[in-house]
Amino acid sequence: MRRAYGLSDLGRRRDTNEDFFLIDEEVGLFIVADGMGGYAAGEVASREAARSIFDMVSVERKLIGHVSSTPDDHRAVEALRRLLESAVQSATYMVFGMAEQNPDQQGMGTTASTLLVSGSRAFVAHVGDSRIYLFRGDIARQITEDHTLINWQLREGIITKEEASIMPHKNVITRAVGNKEYVEVDTSIHVLETSDEFLLCSDGLHNYFTDDEISELMKMEKQQAAKKLIEGANDRGGKDNITAVIVGAEEAVF
Repeated sequence: MRRAYGLSDLGRRRDTNEDFFLIDEEVGLFIVADGMGGYAAGEVASREAARSIFDMVSVERKLIGHVSSTPDDHRAVEALRRLLESAVQSATYMVFGMAEQNPDQQGMGTTASTLLVSGSRAFVAHVGDSRIYLFRGDIARQITEDHTLINWQLREGIITKEEASIMPHKNVITRAVGNKEYVEVDTSIHVLETSDEFLLCSDGLHNYFTDDEISELMKMEKQQAAKKLIEGANDRGGKDNITAVIVGAEEAVF
């Protein structure tokens, strides 16, 4: 079991909170999902996607425990990575199916930034523009890629960083869980150090902070850091829902 703290806020411009976060310290699973869609469909998409991922991962506690105690079993490590990827894919199919059955929910989808910590290994599965940061040695480093149109244009050399900073429609995403039957899921595996911490957050938070500012705030105790991040995003505009989940690896066995 490891220590974690999560906080979500409506922000200053929204009537509903379409963000959803899940923390299960016993399983070691942590999720931030930012839903989209009219008629409260975004709330449905984010909540149901996170619960679907949890349901599929939590039944494999034997595998999770094996990786925790035997991190050099490469087959087991790869099996756990594939499990997390499959769980996100399954959630995609499930949310898409729900929308097909309900006209008010058609087109709904959600981001899904998912972290599974098993002993000295951390597994990431990611879709959308929510983010996961790894905080190590007083430095926060983004370990997920933003699946946005602007980020794609940057990567392809179509626009410069300076142009990207002033372009409108920064929230146009290129991948989401549930708006189609299939989505490409980014996955990665990280070897942990004892003092490592993670920040999972929606774009309503990270859009207002530089990496250096996040690094400074992450030096605080988890609950205080989460509150300061939420307050800071609201003070700087609060145009969207704001969610932060901070996860420590203090109890990982090495």
